[in-house]
Amino acid sequence: MVNVYEAKSSFSRLLSRAEAGETVVLARNGRPVAQLGPIVARTRPVVFGDLRGRVRIGDDFDEWSGQDEVDWYGA
Repeated sequence: MVNVYEAKSSFSRLLSRAEAGETVVLARNGRPVAQLGPIVARTRPVVFGDLRGRVRIGDDFDEWSGQDEVDWYGA
């Protein structure tokens, strides 16, 4: 775990650690808030429309009810 102050002063070193496969946890005041790590390669390319026919969106998907208002914004 690395605090923000140290991360700012040694960012290049932290990037090198991420390139080597390590995940570094960034903390603010000792509390973990973010991760810096390697990018994991996809196992297969994204194919748009790949889920066609397998996902159903309800007819009321874009309707907004009074209960939605309460759920989102409170009473």
